[in-house]
Amino acid sequence: MPHWVKTTLKVLGGIIVLIIIAIAGIAAYVAYNKQKVLNLITTELNKNINGTLTIGGLNPTFFKGFPGVSLALKDVTLKDSLWVNHHHTLLSAKDIYVSVDASALLKGTVTINKVEISNAKIDLFTDSTGYSNTAVFKSKHPKSAPTKEKGSSSMQIKRFELNNVDFVVNDRKASKLFQFEVQDIDGKMDYPLTGWKAHLQLKTLVKSFSFNTKKGSFMKDKLLNGPFDISYDNKNKLITVAPNKLGIGDDTFTIGGQFNLAKDPVNFTLNIADDHILWKSASNLLAANITKSLRMFDLDAPIAVTADLKGSFGAGDPLIFVTCKVKDNTLTTPGGRINNCSFNGVFSNNYVNGKGLGDENSIIKLYHFNGDYKGLPFTIDTAFVNNLNTPVATGVFRSKFDVEKLNPVIGEQSLKFTKGTANITMAYKADLVNYELNKPLLDGVVNIKNADVSYLPRNLHFKNTGIALRFYKNDLYMNNIRLQTGNSVVNMQGKVSNFLNLYYTAPEKILIVWQITSPQLHIAEFLGFLNARQSQTSAKTKNTKVNLNSKLNTAFDKGKAELHLRVAKVYYKKFLATDATADLLLDNNIIKVQNVSVKHAGGSLKLAGNIVQNGKVNNFLLNTQVDNVNVSNFFYSFNDFGLKSFSSKNLKGFLSAQAHITGSINNDGNLVPRSLNGVATIDLQKGALINFSPITSVGKFAFPFRDLNNITFSNLKGKFDINGDKITISPMQINSSVLNMDVAGVYSLSRGTNIALDIPLRNPKKDTAIVDQTERNKKRMRGIVLHILATDGDDGKIKIKWNKNRAKKEETSAEITN
Repeated sequence: MPHWVKTTLKVLGGIIVLIIIAIAGIAAYVAYNKQKVLNLITTELNKNINGTLTIGGLNPTFFKGFPGVSLALKDVTLKDSLWVNHHHTLLSAKDIYVSVDASALLKGTVTINKVEISNAKIDLFTDSTGYSNTAVFKSKHPKSAPTKEKGSSSMQIKRFELNNVDFVVNDRKASKLFQFEVQDIDGKMDYPLTGWKAHLQLKTLVKSFSFNTKKGSFMKDKLLNGPFDISYDNKNKLITVAPNKLGIGDDTFTIGGQFNLAKDPVNFTLNIADDHILWKSASNLLAANITKSLRMFDLDAPIAVTADLKGSFGAGDPLIFVTCKVKDNTLTTPGGRINNCSFNGVFSNNYVNGKGLGDENSIIKLYHFNGDYKGLPFTIDTAFVNNLNTPVATGVFRSKFDVEKLNPVIGEQSLKFTKGTANITMAYKADLVNYELNKPLLDGVVNIKNADVSYLPRNLHFKNTGIALRFYKNDLYMNNIRLQTGNSVVNMQGKVSNFLNLYYTAPEKILIVWQITSPQLHIAEFLGFLNARQSQTSAKTKNTKVNLNSKLNTAFDKGKAELHLRVAKVYYKKFLATDATADLLLDNNIIKVQNVSVKHAGGSLKLAGNIVQNGKVNNFLLNTQVDNVNVSNFFYSFNDFGLKSFSSKNLKGFLSAQAHITGSINNDGNLVPRSLNGVATIDLQKGALINFSPITSVGKFAFPFRDLNNITFSNLKGKFDINGDKITISPMQINSSVLNMDVAGVYSLSRGTNIALDIPLRNPKKDTAIVDQTERNKKRMRGIVLHILATDGDDGKIKIKWNKNRAKKEETSAEITN
């Protein structure tokens, strides 16, 4: 080894030994003069405080501050002068290690290189009057020009550490509470001419970060972990936190900010950003009142978020401005899930300047919102949700889609679409929480074109349907509706007053008023209306208080419809009518028919009544008036009213009639046997009885020289009581071209026919010259009179026989007269 190297090592070793000896000597000095040094430090620190600093003990630690001297301070407390009133100790530390400059210490001064605080609590307290225990740092003496005095100290701390420190800022006047459980803070300080700079590594648990304790804490129970670079500008009294990565809970944010100490109270600005965070994680960092509102929503995939907070430590809530970017995500809302969702969002608690920074003045704005709801694509240029106390959403909803996509939305339980397109433009305003109390407002149109749709409760099917729905205020207008089923085409205009309010509160009270026109209507294609509406069980939608399907089905099932029809041609089986008008009311399972008028068979029909739907059988009540219809066509149109031995081929003439009838029909529109009851009257003018077998069979042997195949009569009136399958014929006279007869009895549609016919053999042609009607009536029944009885035969056909009982009655009557 070279000689100079040996010499150098010896010199260095000697220096190290001297340093160790010096430090050991200083340590020994401190240990020997412990009370003196403790008094020196306590006196120095108490010079500029307005309170009391006490140090329970002091010990030098050789290695902890090497090569300087590290002092271990035990049981350190710092109290302001009014501690006896509020009992909040500003500083209470079990252990404080202070590393001091050894040479300065020997000169009788203290220069602190490092401070380490462990197992401590720092409590910055402000009472309801605004007094703070930080007043302890106010000087006891008036400020004077700085002078260099013997024993002065440099208070520039170069390094500091905090371990297991509970740090609290409790401002009861401003209702603020900031509380941190500091696990570890390791910081370094530099002191340029402009102020100071600090770099620190932070690991602390946020117990409270409340700008308003009534509304909850930001970042509650979240662990903060990461570095900070902080600088202070003496001139502007501005603390600047450089943007840096900081872990908050399980997420990493870029955080920066500024604190303006020039103002009292201190103003601050915080800037927070994360380009990959879940909605729940982001909302959980905010105050409880905001989190509660935001939890109504959720996004499945992470989003990009920025947040700016501006406020004052002495004032109320901070100004909050949050932005987010969402791309191809899934959004969950109180109304359901929205897939393929994209938008740019903004949250602010200062919607209207000057109205405060609270929930009621908060707003969520969603720009270029697009997605699909249950397969329905839509866009909203700008959506607003304002007032988080009672959040209300507004915007303009636009959508265009194949109408089959509506089936999952409405549940395929009332309406089912199989073809067509829908185009929606709708401005809306909806309370997201109390929507059952504050009903949504809609203003816009829904246009459906070329749609095939089935109304399932009544098994009705329509093709090439067009519908234009117009929502205005609370009312619903249904315009330009075109329904086609089979050969029927129906054009409809409708209105529901107070629709939105009733839809949510009492859908069974909804009344639709329809104006309906049609060039031709085939009633058989609408027999589904005879069916009682089937109850539909709506599938429950998860996470929604309002079941759209249930409300819609209730509106369909229990709502009322008032129909005013004007139809050019009406067809039903063999029946054809023209210029038909009718007013109908559909009320649950009752169809009330009013003011029905049609032209038919050269005359007119009017009727009114109702139908009560009871499943497969429907009861009806009918009041009808027939005026001057062609009786043959009339009977043909109604299938001879169920008569078996009498048909439209047996009649000619012009019929007027009135009837009050009750009965039942099935879902196919056929009369239920033996269900009719009521009274009917007829007046047949210019009538003729053609080939009526009960008459012609008598004529073969009774009137061989008269034309009984074509019996004409000028006026025929009758009254009939209907009771099930029995028709009671009140006594009536038939005056015809070939014979006269009196008729009375019962005609049965099944078994039980018993009609008495009194037929004089006198030829009515002999009486045509008699002008006096009274004289003619006297001669009407003179001569030989046949008493005939029409009854049921064994083969089910009507049989004609002598009415022997009638002859005996007449003989008895003659004897009594004589």
